[in-house]
Amino acid sequence: MTTRHVTVGVDGSLVAVRALDRACEEAVLRGAVLDIVYAVPDLDEAGPILASAVSRVRDRHPGLPVTACAVEGGPVRALVRHGRDAELTVVGTRGLGSVAGLLFGSVSLRLAAHTYGPLLIIRGDRRPTSRGEVLLGLESNTDADAAAFAFAEVARRGARLRVLDARPRRYLAPEPPSPAHARQVENDGARHVRLAVAGPGQCYEGGTRTLRTGPTTELLEATREAAVVVVSARRGPQRLGRHLSTINHAVLNHSHCPVVVVPTGAGRPRGGEKSRTPRG
Repeated sequence: MTTRHVTVGVDGSLVAVRALDRACEEAVLRGAVLDIVYAVPDLDEAGPILASAVSRVRDRHPGLPVTACAVEGGPVRALVRHGRDAELTVVGTRGLGSVAGLLFGSVSLRLAAHTYGPLLIIRGDRRPTSRGEVLLGLESNTDADAAAFAFAEVARRGARLRVLDARPRRYLAPEPPSPAHARQVENDGARHVRLAVAGPGQCYEGGTRTLRTGPTTELLEATREAAVVVVSARRGPQRLGRHLSTINHAVLNHSHCPVVVVPTGAGRPRGGEKSRTPRG
């Protein structure tokens, strides 16, 4: 039986320290072992950083089981492999705006595209908080895994769930819909979200908002008061990685709260599918 664990990447930076602190909280919430991973070109460099990380965990969470290992090579490959069976993988990223964010956040973006399980990304320029509602950004009817994660997060934290529905709307009438028809479509969409997300007979304390125009802007604004936002990543062409949508990129670079990316079909590759682990 595989021991439940939360994996976190460290490198001695302030960003990584904040990711480590949040990973501790997540491991405690899940009753899991904390697995600290440090990817380095030379294994001889790893000792002081890993020792400092383990010491911090034991000082702040004395009863939390913790393991630590150094991996020779790049952080993306190391965290993809270690996070394959993890309850959650946690990584920090620097939030430095559109251009710098894409550059310095490249590890988190590549991880989001290749991870097998849920990935929690902590912004280093903001101190994360576990208080606030859980946001779920829906872009497709295939986002069931992200929805399931969001509901589990709500149960763990005793928080409210707010669903922001950015799925495209289709109207059969050739002319623009009347206001009454538009409201009916939105109400039907909200009911569909409740059934798809919560399941028959279940409900959640929160609300569903249909995002018709500017969904990225509205979702980013909603992250200001949230504890975490959950989005989905879908399988890309030729199965070489996950597809990150425009909304995914915007949230990863500009969210005001931590982001969880949940791949569709989260878990190990199924059947005869060959996994492709990125370099670096």
